[in-house]
Amino acid sequence: MSLRAARSVVLASLLTGCVSSGDSNPMSTDKGRDEARKAYVQLGLGYLQQGMTEQAKMPLSKALEIDKTDPDTHAALALVFQSEMEHELAEEAFLKALRGRPADARILNNYGSFLFQRQRYQEASAQFQKAAADNLYPERSRVYENLGITSLRLGQREAGRQQLEKALRLNRLQPRALLEMAELSYEDRHYVTARDFYDRFSLLSGQNARSLLLGARLEHIFNDRTSTANYGQQLKRLYPGTPEYQQYLSEQ
Repeated sequence: MSLRAARSVVLASLLTGCVSSGDSNPMSTDKGRDEARKAYVQLGLGYLQQGMTEQAKMPLSKALEIDKTDPDTHAALALVFQSEMEHELAEEAFLKALRGRPADARILNNYGSFLFQRQRYQEASAQFQKAAADNLYPERSRVYENLGITSLRLGQREAGRQQLEKALRLNRLQPRALLEMAELSYEDRHYVTARDFYDRFSLLSGQNARSLLLGARLEHIFNDRTSTANYGQQLKRLYPGTPEYQQYLSEQ
């Protein structure tokens, strides 16, 4: 939701409260307070999406004044603190959100992503597994993508592959899962399969150092020297100081 739209929600909810209750103060009713709280949370998320974390805290504080235990508010605050690298505050907010709604797949997935970012892979995996248990969660494919990548970090290669395959069965348009599957297939010397995954990834996403190195390796396998050189040139131009570029040079 854009910041302008979020502000409109705040105004609309308050005005609706005035009209529906016939009271000049919409906060005098449970419905009015609930609508205002939701609107404040959306406004806070709107600020966060624009990178305005300090401003995001103001409406979220207002939401807490209405309901200090609201899971959505604490979940939004967790994302704000995470973006500010206030790790302890972020984790505290995630845990407060989960105390109020322990089976919420969205909060579990976000908390798992936070733990993954902190390289706490075993704990992250546990949160992703809980989130994946909700088979009606509309972004379940992303949960399995996160779970698969986490399993790979834990050295659980076959489990990671199965989870990534599950993610792509749920939603075949997942760039991260496609790149991971391309890498796994290349390592297993299933080069045709690897190139298929890689081509699908390339249609959906921009390149990074890792994907450019894999692209060069695949084109070398298929003896396309022009493309291999092109991937190498992009690595040199965009990622000259990376381990991927040094690896590319060593393989030439």
